[in-house]
Amino acid sequence: MTASFDWSILALLLGVAVAAGIGGGILAGLLGVGGGIVIVPALYLSLGLADMDPALRMQVAVATSLATIVFTALSSGRSHHRKGAVDMALLRRWAPWIVLGVVLGALLGSVVDGRLMVAVFAVVASAVAVNMLVGRGRVAPEPRTAPPAAWAAAGIGAGAVSALMGIGGGTVCVPLLSWLGYDIRRAVGTSAALGFLIGAPGTIVYMVSGLGQTGLPPFSLGYVNLLAVAIITPFTMYFATWGARIAHAIPMRALRICFGLFLAATAIRMALDLWANGT
Repeated sequence: MTASFDWSILALLLGVAVAAGIGGGILAGLLGVGGGIVIVPALYLSLGLADMDPALRMQVAVATSLATIVFTALSSGRSHHRKGAVDMALLRRWAPWIVLGVVLGALLGSVVDGRLMVAVFAVVASAVAVNMLVGRGRVAPEPRTAPPAAWAAAGIGAGAVSALMGIGGGTVCVPLLSWLGYDIRRAVGTSAALGFLIGAPGTIVYMVSGLGQTGLPPFSLGYVNLLAVAIITPFTMYFATWGARIAHAIPMRALRICFGLFLAATAIRMALDLWANGT
């Protein structure tokens, strides 16, 4: 935080944080995405309205989102676990590789130009949106098997992309698990639980790497804005439970379409903003 930052941004951030917390919480429970798919674009665009340096605003948005996901994942994952939708064996298999990928992705995200992170966000979200809208999924009596090396590579990749995008992992993990033959609700539930393994290490890396950085919003610890976290978190935790209930009450195809449409809209908006900033 520096005194040169315009404090008038606080009112804007407060309003955006409340709205993002509600929307992010519902989608966290509904789609297993940790809420970051809403929170990152919301914070990024609001920081843009405050004329924050485009090269830094994505780091702040991503880091702050990851911090909220730590708490949202606990609430959403618990709700899905109660409904038997969390695959504990898969969680144990993926955990070390997810964490490794998150650390690597966060280290990269803390040093690259934030506009590159916007491009990653838009491209990955677009690809996943197409997959969810066009694909039908593959529900089978037993999911496909894969060698340990493949699970390790997938975990590292999912963790790294999640740390660069500030998301809970569902954006990458839900389509992958669906393709492997997991029921979409089980894929969503397991991905929701994975959010904690993504949010915690990612937050720590962005906090430490952002220490001493100038031009950050008030009340920031490294790249994490503590004020936004304090406002967003209660809303995401409360509304995540409602999202989880909805996920178990609607048809699987409707859930896939909901996921795909939202990702497509988000990717388009982020790409337009990237274009407007001349990159």
